[in-house]
Amino acid sequence: MFRYTLFTFFKLPSVFWTGIRVTKIDLDSCEVSVKQRWINQNPFKSMFWAVQGMAAEFTTGTLIMNTIRDSNRKVSMLVLNNKANFSKKATGRITFSCTQGAELTKLMNELIETGTPKTIWMESIGINEAGDIVSRFNFEWTLKIKK
Repeated sequence: MFRYTLFTFFKLPSVFWTGIRVTKIDLDSCEVSVKQRWINQNPFKSMFWAVQGMAAEFTTGTLIMNTIRDSNRKVSMLVLNNKANFSKKATGRITFSCTQGAELTKLMNELIETGTPKTIWMESIGINEAGDIVSRFNFEWTLKIKK
């Protein structure tokens, strides 16, 4: 997990300074955690929505980056769209997870076979310490083989 923390320090400093950290990653899923603190709060004594968005996007983006790395291909990735839903105040420690690794691997294989750009909607769900869903984020990613 340290290499992801180091990556955020140098490449995504806002992720690093707001306290977003990878807690679990494998071929199928990515999980990050962030604790509500002074640096990431809003005036309503909860976590700022943008911090939740960064954590959620980080779960999906990290899965994509790992899949690209494993493919040994040069692939560009970009968020085209996103949607969010907030169902509860985000206080305490919030854990975001995306579990679409298998779907992403299948899409990457199609991308490599056809060379045609692909898009995928990926969901990350934020859960508080009580196990309640506080937010859901969906990101539409586009993937394209670099020439």
